[in-house]
Amino acid sequence: MRVVVADDAMLTREGIVHVLDEAGVDVVAQAADADGLLREVTRWTPDVAVVDIKMPPTHTDEGLVAAQRIRDERPDVAVLVLSQYLEPSYAMRLLDRHPEKVGYLLKERVFAAAVLVDALRRVCDGETVVDPTIVSRLFRRRRDDDPLATLSHREHEVLGLVAEGLSNRAIADRLHVAGRTVEAHVTQIFLKLGVDTSPDSHRRVLAVLSFLRR
Repeated sequence: MRVVVADDAMLTREGIVHVLDEAGVDVVAQAADADGLLREVTRWTPDVAVVDIKMPPTHTDEGLVAAQRIRDERPDVAVLVLSQYLEPSYAMRLLDRHPEKVGYLLKERVFAAAVLVDALRRVCDGETVVDPTIVSRLFRRRRDDDPLATLSHREHEVLGLVAEGLSNRAIADRLHVAGRTVEAHVTQIFLKLGVDTSPDSHRRVLAVLSFLRR
């Protein structure tokens, strides 16, 4: 797996590179701003770009815009965007446009090698990765006549893992249950919530996130 890392904070960037190096991931280039990121992606065509959302000159959404451009122009390159703070609107903006080969994580998670490498491998494989903190925040929203109240405790667990982008098999492994049990839970959840029952992993993640945002 070949990776380009982009973050304007040198210590953070070097920290991410160190974690990846220790995990045996090939970091082919680093960048301190969005323009540098785009140049390095053009030069190396990595498997995945790790991108801080806020980079120079305005430190607003330059990294996000660059990530969207990479997915527009180079569909073979996956993108994992990072944020210092929980910003669900930025995550949804990226996922709505390019749900496949895309991930969004809080920076606090990326210094855990297992979490970071797992996310990179998943987006490289075409999956969608959503930080569980976003899912938790969306779950905590309260509304009148909330359909989530009809779900069992286990169905809540499964729904949260679907929203994070896990496949049925991965959910089964996480919960230590049979794959067919997870399939039954997912079918029942989608029926109760009235969301898209498509087996396509990207569509179902977007369907669940869209429901939770209502």
